[in-house]
Amino acid sequence: MAKALWLLVFFVVLLWSAINPHDRITWWLEVAPALIGLGLIITTYKRFPLTPLLYGLILAHCVVLMVGGHYTYAEVPGFTGWFGSERNNYDKIGHFFQGFVPAILAREILIRKQVVNGSRWLALFVVSVCLAFSAFYELIEWWVAELSGEGAEAFLGTQGYVWDTQSDMALALIGSIAALATLSSFHDRQLRNFS
Repeated sequence: MAKALWLLVFFVVLLWSAINPHDRITWWLEVAPALIGLGLIITTYKRFPLTPLLYGLILAHCVVLMVGGHYTYAEVPGFTGWFGSERNNYDKIGHFFQGFVPAILAREILIRKQVVNGSRWLALFVVSVCLAFSAFYELIEWWVAELSGEGAEAFLGTQGYVWDTQSDMALALIGSIAALATLSSFHDRQLRNFS
Protein backbone atom coordinates (compact mmCIF):
# COMPACT_ATOMS: atom_id res chain seq x y z
CA MET A 1 0.00 0.00 0.00
CA ALA A 2 2.80 2.43 0.89
CA LYS A 3 4.32 1.86 -2.54
CA ALA A 4 1.05 2.79 -4.27
CA LEU A 5 0.67 5.94 -2.13
CA TRP A 6 4.28 6.96 -2.87
CA LEU A 7 3.71 6.59 -6.61
CA LEU A 8 0.35 8.37 -6.44
CA VAL A 9 1.84 11.41 -4.69
CA PHE A 10 4.81 11.45 -7.07
CA PHE A 11 2.69 11.34 -10.22
CA VAL A 12 0.00 13.75 -8.99
CA VAL A 13 2.65 16.37 -8.16
CA LEU A 14 4.51 15.63 -11.40
CA LEU A 15 1.32 16.10 -13.43
CA TRP A 16 0.46 19.33 -11.61
CA SER A 17 4.01 20.55 -12.14
CA ALA A 18 3.90 19.78 -15.87
CA ILE A 19 0.67 21.70 -16.49
CA ASN A 20 1.54 25.14 -17.82
CA PRO A 21 4.91 25.60 -16.08
CA HIS A 22 6.54 29.03 -16.10
CA ASP A 23 9.21 27.85 -18.54
CA ARG A 24 9.16 24.41 -20.20
CA ILE A 25 12.95 24.04 -20.60
CA THR A 26 13.55 25.03 -16.98
CA TRP A 27 10.83 22.58 -15.95
CA TRP A 28 12.66 19.73 -17.68
CA LEU A 29 15.97 20.73 -16.13
CA GLU A 30 14.53 20.95 -12.62
CA VAL A 31 12.34 17.84 -12.79
CA ALA A 32 14.98 15.63 -14.46
CA PRO A 33 16.64 14.64 -11.14
CA ALA A 34 13.25 13.50 -9.78
CA LEU A 35 12.61 11.43 -12.90
CA ILE A 36 16.10 9.94 -12.72
CA GLY A 37 15.52 9.17 -9.04
CA LEU A 38 12.24 7.44 -9.87
CA GLY A 39 13.99 5.34 -12.51
CA LEU A 40 16.72 4.33 -10.05
CA ILE A 41 14.16 3.44 -7.38
CA ILE A 42 12.20 1.29 -9.82
CA THR A 43 15.28 -0.54 -11.13
CA THR A 44 16.76 -1.20 -7.67
CA TYR A 45 13.55 -1.82 -5.70
CA LYS A 46 13.82 -5.62 -5.68
CA ARG A 47 17.55 -6.11 -5.24
CA PHE A 48 18.31 -3.13 -2.96
CA PRO A 49 15.11 -1.85 -1.32
CA LEU A 50 15.49 1.20 0.90
CA THR A 51 14.15 1.98 4.35
CA PRO A 52 10.73 3.63 4.59
CA LEU A 53 12.41 6.75 5.99
CA LEU A 54 14.57 7.09 2.92
CA TYR A 55 11.70 6.51 0.50
CA GLY A 56 9.74 9.25 2.29
CA LEU A 57 12.67 11.68 2.15
CA ILE A 58 13.25 10.98 -1.54
CA LEU A 59 9.58 11.70 -2.26
CA ALA A 60 9.76 14.98 -0.30
CA HIS A 61 12.86 15.99 -2.27
CA CYS A 62 11.11 15.13 -5.55
CA VAL A 63 8.17 17.34 -4.55
CA VAL A 64 10.58 20.22 -3.83
CA LEU A 65 12.13 19.74 -7.28
CA MET A 66 8.78 19.56 -9.07
CA VAL A 67 7.42 22.68 -7.34
CA GLY A 68 10.61 24.52 -8.27
CA GLY A 69 10.30 23.26 -11.82
CA HIS A 70 6.71 24.46 -12.13
CA TYR A 71 7.32 28.03 -10.99
CA THR A 72 11.13 28.26 -11.40
CA TYR A 73 12.98 28.57 -8.11
CA ALA A 74 13.01 32.37 -8.32
CA GLU A 75 9.22 32.65 -8.50
CA VAL A 76 7.71 30.09 -6.09
CA PRO A 77 4.96 31.97 -4.21
CA GLY A 78 5.50 32.70 -0.53
CA PHE A 79 9.29 32.58 -0.39
CA THR A 80 10.22 36.18 -1.21
CA GLY A 81 11.48 38.43 1.57
CA TRP A 82 12.59 35.74 3.99
CA PHE A 83 15.30 36.82 6.44
CA GLY A 84 15.08 40.41 5.19
CA SER A 85 16.13 39.40 1.69
CA GLU A 86 14.45 40.75 -1.42
CA ARG A 87 15.12 37.55 -3.36
CA ASN A 88 12.96 34.44 -3.48
CA ASN A 89 14.57 31.87 -1.18
CA TYR A 90 12.85 28.71 -2.38
CA ASP A 91 16.09 27.57 -4.03
CA LYS A 92 17.71 27.65 -0.59
CA ILE A 93 15.15 25.08 0.60
CA GLY A 94 16.07 22.97 -2.44
CA HIS A 95 19.77 23.15 -1.62
CA PHE A 96 19.13 22.30 2.04
CA PHE A 97 17.26 19.21 0.79
CA GLN A 98 20.19 18.53 -1.55
CA GLY A 99 22.25 17.86 1.57
CA PHE A 100 19.56 16.49 3.88
CA VAL A 101 18.19 13.69 1.69
CA PRO A 102 21.47 12.49 0.12
CA ALA A 103 22.94 12.30 3.64
CA ILE A 104 20.49 9.58 4.61
CA LEU A 105 20.90 7.90 1.21
CA ALA A 106 24.70 7.87 1.51
CA ARG A 107 24.44 6.76 5.13
CA GLU A 108 22.17 3.86 4.23
CA ILE A 109 24.35 2.65 1.38
CA LEU A 110 27.58 2.98 3.40
CA ILE A 111 26.11 1.11 6.38
CA ARG A 112 24.43 -1.66 4.41
CA LYS A 113 27.45 -2.23 2.17
CA GLN A 114 29.73 -2.01 5.23
CA VAL A 115 32.04 0.45 3.53
CA VAL A 116 33.07 2.45 6.60
CA ASN A 117 33.81 1.41 10.19
CA GLY A 118 32.93 3.71 13.06
CA SER A 119 30.33 6.43 13.44
CA ARG A 120 32.81 9.32 13.07
CA TRP A 121 34.19 7.97 9.81
CA LEU A 122 30.65 7.36 8.64
CA ALA A 123 29.66 10.96 9.39
CA LEU A 124 32.77 12.29 7.63
CA PHE A 125 32.10 10.22 4.53
CA VAL A 126 28.41 11.10 4.44
CA VAL A 127 29.06 14.85 4.70
CA SER A 128 31.86 14.58 2.12
CA VAL A 129 29.59 12.75 -0.33
CA CYS A 130 26.90 15.42 0.12
CA LEU A 131 29.36 18.27 -0.42
CA ALA A 132 30.79 16.56 -3.50
CA PHE A 133 27.28 16.08 -4.89
CA SER A 134 26.41 19.71 -4.18
CA ALA A 135 29.59 20.96 -5.85
CA PHE A 136 28.93 18.72 -8.86
CA TYR A 137 25.38 20.10 -9.14
CA GLU A 138 26.78 23.65 -9.10
CA LEU A 139 29.11 22.63 -11.96
CA ILE A 140 26.11 21.27 -13.88
CA GLU A 141 24.30 24.59 -13.36
CA TRP A 142 27.36 26.43 -14.68
CA TRP A 143 27.63 24.15 -17.75
CA VAL A 144 23.93 24.58 -18.52
CA ALA A 145 24.32 28.34 -18.18
CA GLU A 146 27.29 28.34 -20.56
CA LEU A 147 25.45 26.23 -23.12
CA SER A 148 22.12 28.03 -22.97
CA GLY A 149 23.30 31.61 -22.63
CA GLU A 150 20.91 34.15 -21.18
CA GLY A 151 18.06 31.67 -20.89
CA ALA A 152 19.87 30.02 -17.99
CA GLU A 153 18.87 32.61 -15.39
CA ALA A 154 15.65 30.76 -14.49
CA PHE A 155 17.57 27.51 -14.03
CA LEU A 156 20.43 29.08 -12.09
CA GLY A 157 18.11 31.08 -9.87
CA THR A 158 20.92 33.38 -8.70
CA GLN A 159 18.64 36.43 -8.77
CA GLY A 160 21.69 38.69 -8.81
CA TYR A 161 23.15 37.22 -5.61
CA VAL A 162 26.92 36.98 -6.12
CA TRP A 163 27.38 34.38 -3.35
CA ASP A 164 24.62 32.10 -4.61
CA THR A 165 26.88 29.14 -5.42
CA GLN A 166 28.70 29.31 -2.10
CA SER A 167 25.48 29.69 -0.07
CA ASP A 168 23.93 26.78 -2.00
CA MET A 169 26.81 24.52 -1.02
CA ALA A 170 26.75 25.81 2.56
CA LEU A 171 23.06 24.94 2.81
CA ALA A 172 23.74 21.45 1.48
CA LEU A 173 26.42 21.12 4.18
CA ILE A 174 23.97 22.31 6.85
CA GLY A 175 21.33 19.95 5.49
CA SER A 176 23.64 16.93 5.63
CA ILE A 177 24.73 17.71 9.19
CA ALA A 178 21.11 18.33 10.24
CA ALA A 179 20.03 14.99 8.76
CA LEU A 180 22.77 13.13 10.62
CA ALA A 181 22.02 14.97 13.87
CA THR A 182 18.26 14.48 13.78
CA LEU A 183 17.63 11.22 11.94
CA SER A 184 20.57 8.87 12.62
CA SER A 185 18.99 7.10 15.61
CA PHE A 186 15.64 6.67 13.86
CA HIS A 187 17.43 5.54 10.71
CA ASP A 188 19.46 3.00 12.73
CA ARG A 189 16.24 1.53 14.14
CA GLN A 190 14.78 1.21 10.66
CA LEU A 191 17.97 -0.38 9.39
CA ARG A 192 17.87 -2.94 12.24
CA ASN A 193 14.21 -3.75 11.55
CA PHE A 194 14.86 -3.72 7.83
CA SER A 195 17.56 -6.37 7.81
